[in-house]
Amino acid sequence: MKGSRDPRPANTLGVASHPADTPALAALRARRSHSKVTDEAPSRAELEHVLSAMSSVADHSSLRPWRVIEFRGDDRLRLGKSLAKANRTTKEKGVAKSTRAPLVLAIVVSPRKSSKVPYWEQESVASGVAHYLGLVLHEAGWGTMWRTGEAARHKAIRKAHGLDKHEQLLGWIYVGGIPDRDRKAKPRKPLDVAKHLSTPEARA
Repeated sequence: MKGSRDPRPANTLGVASHPADTPALAALRARRSHSKVTDEAPSRAELEHVLSAMSSVADHSSLRPWRVIEFRGDDRLRLGKSLAKANRTTKEKGVAKSTRAPLVLAIVVSPRKSSKVPYWEQESVASGVAHYLGLVLHEAGWGTMWRTGEAARHKAIRKAHGLDKHEQLLGWIYVGGIPDRDRKAKPRKPLDVAKHLSTPEARA
């Protein structure tokens, strides 16, 4: 993507792979969070291009029960002030949090009326968008960090995001360039697949 210095960033080097890995699996294995990023960020056009791919997220009845709010520049200051109110801290500390990245994407559950698709299922679609978006941005060479917490439910936060009564904020994806010092792979704790994959157990 234009503006990202290195699509398929150097931190993918050294990541454990498998001969049977597809490009998608390799991208999943390479993904990591970046709490510190540079001042580079995807442009609005690049962001729109990435978001257009979110139409593939599994979505019962194709309700598209989500939206993304883009915070850049001074808009992040307004976000920071609301974070300060929600966390009962100083404005300076709130702004320091909201300006840790040049681009902050708020992921919102915007449920649609449906007799077939309950709220929890629509919320899962928005969650899928959040994680797909983070993965795709990372694969394009950007550093991302998913942040959430109790503050996401605070009335000051809701007001700053212009949420309707029926909407809920899931959290934020912080996006920026990857610092050179963080472009090397770091070991990740192996997943014990046997603990997470099972078959139905018969109950007496």
